[in-house]
Amino acid sequence: MRPPRSRFITAPLLAALLSLAAGCATPPPEPSLYERLGGKAAIAAVVEDAFHNVADDPRINHRFNPALAQRVKGGLVELVCARTGGPCVYTGVNMADAHEGMYIRDDEFDALIEDMTKSFAKFKVPPREQRESLALLEQLRNAIVGH
Repeated sequence: MRPPRSRFITAPLLAALLSLAAGCATPPPEPSLYERLGGKAAIAAVVEDAFHNVADDPRINHRFNPALAQRVKGGLVELVCARTGGPCVYTGVNMADAHEGMYIRDDEFDALIEDMTKSFAKFKVPPREQRESLALLEQLRNAIVGH
């Protein structure tokens, strides 16, 4: 006597079920740094706060022209938004051209990083996101320092 044949499980159906099961086993993609930071509004809040820190920082406040501050803040928000995987497009000039003739020193760049770090702490940005964000800014060091 032959075993009864199932009317429901056929080879194509079994292949489809296995394919679906394999797809379910793949974890969803991790959110971008942009998403983990909280999006453009959160980035803008940190940048705004960091500029208050810069304004109070005698090591570098002379480097930031108050008349241009709004444009610089907007450009930094665009840049961070774009580099962290957000929908923004950076429309400013490249960093080397923007800082040409300024002869910014490493200690001044470090002061800016410290001022940004204070703002990250104030907004309780998690350590991983702080490290990743600061690493993105650090990648700009050679284009900013010494030009």
